[in-house]
Amino acid sequence: MSATPEELREVALTVGREAATLARRMRSEGVDVADTKSSATDVVTRADHATEELLRERLLELRPDDSILGEEGDDHEGTSGVRWIVDPIDGTVNYLYGIRDCSVSVAAEQDGVLVAGAVVGILTDVVYAAALGHGATRDGAPISVRPSPPVGQRLVMTGFGYRPDVRAHQSECLAKLLPQVRDIRRIGSSSLDICHVADGSADAYVEEGPLPWDWSAAAVILGEAGGRFGVLPGTKSLEGWTSHGVVVATPIDGWDAFVDKLRETGFVA
Repeated sequence: MSATPEELREVALTVGREAATLARRMRSEGVDVADTKSSATDVVTRADHATEELLRERLLELRPDDSILGEEGDDHEGTSGVRWIVDPIDGTVNYLYGIRDCSVSVAAEQDGVLVAGAVVGILTDVVYAAALGHGATRDGAPISVRPSPPVGQRLVMTGFGYRPDVRAHQSECLAKLLPQVRDIRRIGSSSLDICHVADGSADAYVEEGPLPWDWSAAAVILGEAGGRFGVLPGTKSLEGWTSHGVVVATPIDGWDAFVDKLRETGFVA
């Protein structure tokens, strides 16, 4: 079943909004921790499982021949050349505590290329969306990155893993970076961090370890807003830790100088 990027964006928006509504309702009913992942503090809630199940059911109703990759469930193999990459709740710890920065993230990949995405706020009314070649929006209004100032004047978003040894490495790198930028912000949701770069409310984002469901939808949004996204090799090898790379997002004009600074401060090889 072929589709244009715009059509896939509309599917992402439809199922993303439905999933966010479910997660919001479950949050109002109370949150139960269902499991943990990389550490005792890296939690999965009942709502993560229920929201991903809804995403899978609705995507297969609307696009029965597509593949699905999700954070909490088994992969589904399709035949259409379209793969959906979904994160039912990006920012689960925020969700658990009732902090507003959490979202549902839905991306469409066509023949290996990310072509559409939606990031829908759960505890806040914000919806980011994009389709390849058709721009990016926040709540339906076009967005774009802000021009990059010198590195020393940039506001940088970041995040941390949940393993103590991983966090120690990340904090060492940030301690070197912090005196060389305007400031650091950590809100706890990779997709929303990248969307802040896309809408001009931040200048850059860096974090080691996020996986495709964390960043795929936001990467489309950033690219359509005039930004550049990449996953670069890290510098630290820790026992039992397979780094999935250092995720970096900036406006196009700010990429080279920021990546140079990440090398200098130990983030990137």
